Amino acid sequence: MSAVSGAEMALPSAEGPERGPLLLWMIFTGLSIFAAVVLWRYGFIHLMLASDRTYISSVIAALYVVTCAHCFWRTRRISREAEIAKRCRAVLTGPDRARALQVEAHLLPPGLVPDHIKSLVTKAETQGAGRMDQTLLLRTLADRLRGSNGFGAFASDTLMKLGLLGTIIGFIIMLAPIAGLDVGDKLAMKSSMGLMSDGMAVAMYTTLAGLVGSILVRIQYYMLDTATQRVFSDAVMLTETRVTPLLERPLERSSESSLERPA
Repeated sequence: MSAVSGAEMALPSAEGPERGPLLLWMIFTGLSIFAAVVLWRYGFIHLMLASDRTYISSVIAALYVVTCAHCFWRTRRISREAEIAKRCRAVLTGPDRARALQVEAHLLPPGLVPDHIKSLVTKAETQGAGRMDQTLLLRTLADRLRGSNGFGAFASDTLMKLGLLGTIIGFIIMLAPIAGLDVGDKLAMKSSMGLMSDGMAVAMYTTLAGLVGSILVRIQYYMLDTATQRVFSDAVMLTETRVTPLLERPLERSSESSLERPA
């Protein structure tokens, strides 16, 4: 009982909570918001929205906000899994590491990494003697950790394509008045120049919004993928050095005893 309470007392002080990925996302998003406020203060964002008659820039901005919210949710989940993995390491390096692998002990916190450890325990109990191979289970863990991170690549590509779509529409608006242009009509020339200017503004602003949004999304999800890979690497090191050896010892003893019986 004292050993269990000692292990639980050691959990909160085990290197502190893992907030690195979430902190990086908040710093990056804070800088992005600061830049957006500065651009709004000097009227550049209002000029872009007013000049874009197709509202593609507004769609790009809305999709970027939704993507940032999704990235925040995923980063928060990964930060929580990193903290859970550290707590599992603290338990499995303590005096109750053998008892922690028992399902009824409930010493491991809930999470994806503890679920992977429980799957290893179940596999060790069902397969009998032999070396533990967790390749397939690690693939499953990697997929579960990755989750919906692929939405970032989809959103980044969509933002880029929306910017290119705005470029094409802008050039169509710009070149449309040339077909019926009368060189001798100064009023028509002036109107055509205005339409060409509007088309060029649509093309340039939508391209700029799509490129900037795509780059910012790529940066956010690169940081998220890096944090996810770090959690997966920690899980591999933890299971290979702390879990698998504990599970293989009873299997080796049972195989040795079965070999000694016929003799």
